[in-house]
Amino acid sequence: MTSMTSSTSCASLPCRALLLLLWLGASRGLVSIPLRLHAGRRVDVSGAAPLRRVALLSEPGGLALASDPTGAVDFLDMTDNLQGDSGRGYYLEMSIGTPGQTLNILVDTGSSNFAVAAAPHPFITHYFNTALSSSYQLTGRTVAVRYTQGNWEGELGIDRVSIPKGPNGTAVINIAAILSSEGFFLPKVNWQGILGLAYPMLARPDASVEPFFDSVVQQLGIPDVFSLQMCGAGLSASSTDDPAGGSLILGGAEPTLYRGPVWYTPIVEEWYYQVEVLKLEVGDQNLDLDCREYNMDKAIVDSGTTLLRLPINVFSAVVGAITRSSLIQEFSSGFWDGSKLACWMKGETPWRFFPKLSIYLRATNTSQSFRITILPQLYIQAVTDVDSPLDCFRFGLSSSTNGLVIGATVMEGFYVVFDRVQRRLGFALSNCAVNGGVALSEIAGPFSAADVASDCSSGAPKEPLLWVISYALMAVCGAVLVVLLLLLVLPCRRRDRFGEITDESSLVRHRIK
Repeated sequence: MTSMTSSTSCASLPCRALLLLLWLGASRGLVSIPLRLHAGRRVDVSGAAPLRRVALLSEPGGLALASDPTGAVDFLDMTDNLQGDSGRGYYLEMSIGTPGQTLNILVDTGSSNFAVAAAPHPFITHYFNTALSSSYQLTGRTVAVRYTQGNWEGELGIDRVSIPKGPNGTAVINIAAILSSEGFFLPKVNWQGILGLAYPMLARPDASVEPFFDSVVQQLGIPDVFSLQMCGAGLSASSTDDPAGGSLILGGAEPTLYRGPVWYTPIVEEWYYQVEVLKLEVGDQNLDLDCREYNMDKAIVDSGTTLLRLPINVFSAVVGAITRSSLIQEFSSGFWDGSKLACWMKGETPWRFFPKLSIYLRATNTSQSFRITILPQLYIQAVTDVDSPLDCFRFGLSSSTNGLVIGATVMEGFYVVFDRVQRRLGFALSNCAVNGGVALSEIAGPFSAADVASDCSSGAPKEPLLWVISYALMAVCGAVLVVLLLLLVLPCRRRDRFGEITDESSLVRHRIK
């Protein structure tokens, strides 16, 4: 005890204070030492409330974890909260209304409405009964969304929504209650609604309908970041027993779900998650197309799309390059256009015959790029629900008239971080993209982007501009129609363009029939 008061060993006031604290702690048999959380580890001290993993905090060198004493978010509790696969979609269990009604909801980063079945349908087992929820409120607005392959109509309301394996708490959310539909709910899917995670610009009937994730960020106080792992590993359909199909982490990212660094590409525009594709390679072959061709109309990342969809010219170039490099030269054209399957003897896999596919994305350092690569196991996809003595496969790419869509075919190889705070998307190697001990995806970089245009995404008018042009043309047509009305005295109804989605990017518009 004398050493604590000795002027020769500890004369300063801070030093004395420190020694006093140590003495007090020793007298009680306890010294409190701050704990630091490290990636991929959970800290639990007996007798104390566990610190809980929360958001990714943006830093110049990457992302860091933070502790959350309030327990608002626990990323480990969100792992394996998705079911499904690329053929049927990935869906999340959600609780809607008071008392809560449990529904499976399709996760779709290519739309912005939260829409659920609110009436019986022959292809779904249950629906959200608004009459049984004491907290459901009508807004007095209707909504109708028409797809290339189906449509639904309903009413807009608000109600309380929570996610059993999601952030703690309940949020009041805009809900589109689907009262009638055609071609939207299909056989052998196990979901009863769709969770649009894109930006308000895509919301129907207009951008005033706040999307689900925007509401959750504001009401529950979580960071404006989410991440997605899809673990179908290239299967286009699976057995009736649904395995854990992946993870949707709301509020940040969970480091145990990926390996290696996260590579970032800027979000070009906040409507879809639009990115900038610089080039494509088939094996070691660079397609050598103008980079604007890859981004014609738009290039987006969309979990609701089954396939990798490419503009027509790009698709033709890819098929040609695969045909030249494949060890199998004779393929029916029906295989490439998705109308036919290719089958081999049981136990024989075709993947060794096909090349890797690579997409180069512009990095956040815009003078550089990085490359994401998928192996044939992800795009030559086993179809397991075919009654055949053979093993059959389909082509996981298709042509598109509405832009390039990085769908489940590619996303299943990666852990994707949607960092809306810093307006960027991150790609890392997914821990579940492994088959027989072989990694099904690769990431490499950085590479110089000096050989491509400084702006590859400006080659064509974007859809909002096309809307303006279409409205101008509609005005001209309207004037002509007025004259025709006066002459013919026939009724004519103007179609609401905002209620129609004409591209084919979503899973519900493009999947196995």
